[in-house]
Amino acid sequence: MPLVFERAFRVRHYECDPYGHVNHVNYLRYMQQAAMEASAAAGYDVTRYQEMGRLWFVRETDIEYLHPLVYGDTVIVKTWVQDFRRVRSRRAYELRRASDGLRVAQASTDWVFLDARTQRPVTVPPEMIAAFVPEGLPDQGARRDPFPPPPPPPPDVFTMRVRVAWHDLDGAGHVNNANYMVYLEECGIQVAEAYGWPPERMFAAGFGIVARHYRIEYQQSARYGDELSLATWYSHPRRTSAVRHYTITRVSDGALIARASVTWVWIDLTTGQPMRIPPDFAADFAANRALEEGAYKGCR
Repeated sequence: MPLVFERAFRVRHYECDPYGHVNHVNYLRYMQQAAMEASAAAGYDVTRYQEMGRLWFVRETDIEYLHPLVYGDTVIVKTWVQDFRRVRSRRAYELRRASDGLRVAQASTDWVFLDARTQRPVTVPPEMIAAFVPEGLPDQGARRDPFPPPPPPPPDVFTMRVRVAWHDLDGAGHVNNANYMVYLEECGIQVAEAYGWPPERMFAAGFGIVARHYRIEYQQSARYGDELSLATWYSHPRRTSAVRHYTITRVSDGALIARASVTWVWIDLTTGQPMRIPPDFAADFAANRALEEGAYKGCR
C-alpha cells in the first residue's frame, strides 16, 4: 500500500470567483501543495530534490469537479502515489468538504522525473519508490489513456495571445502548471465575449458556465517573456454541456506547449443546477463548432 497523506485547506475569500465558488484553478493549487507536503513527509522535500539535482515535471492533469466549494469551507485533500514507471509516476487525489465528508473533486497528475540541469527524464531510484510505496508496487499500475486527439477545428477558431509574466513562474523558472488553467479560463471568457456573450449578458440572462472536467497535457515548458497563442473551438454539445478544446503554442517557434479539453456545464444562477443551453447562445456559437466530431472520448 502507498503512503496516504491528508492536508486541510480553509477556503479564503480571494480564492472565490464571481459565482461565489472556489475558482477552478485553486483546486489544482490545493493539490500541488498537498503533493509537495506528501513528498516531504516521505523524506523528499524541496531541499533534498535540490541536492539530488532532480525535479518532477507535470505531464498531465485530469480533474473532475463534483460540487462547488465556497468561502469558509474547509476542504480535505487526500493524496497517494498510484504507481511508478521507469521515469514517471501517477499521483491520485480525492477532495472532500470537511463539514460533511462530501466529495467535491477527484483528480490525478502524471509526473515525469527529470535531471534539473539537462531537463531530460531520468530513472526513478528504487529507494524513492520504497519511500512512497513501502509495501511494494501493485502488480498492475494505474491505467493511462492517451490524451484524446480533438476533432478537427472549424475555420472560425478563436485565438488570443498572452505574454508570460514573472508572477506566472514557479521555483523551477517556468510557468507553473496551475497557471495554464488561468490562461485557459481567460480564453474561455474571451471567446464567449467575442461571440456576443460577455459575463454581464450571461448574468442578466440568469445563467453561468462552470467547468465539470479539465484534462490538460503539458508538452513543453514556457518561460518568462514567451508570447503564447491560445486557440479554441468546441464540440459535442449536449443538453446542458459541451466540450471545449484548446491548444497553447509559443509564437516564436510554433512549438506546442500544452493542449486541453474541458467539459463546461451551463447552470441556473438561482438554483445552481444544470440547465439547458439557451438556443440563442448555441446559435451564436455555431461557427466555432468542430465540423466533424466523431466518437470523441475525452472529457466526461
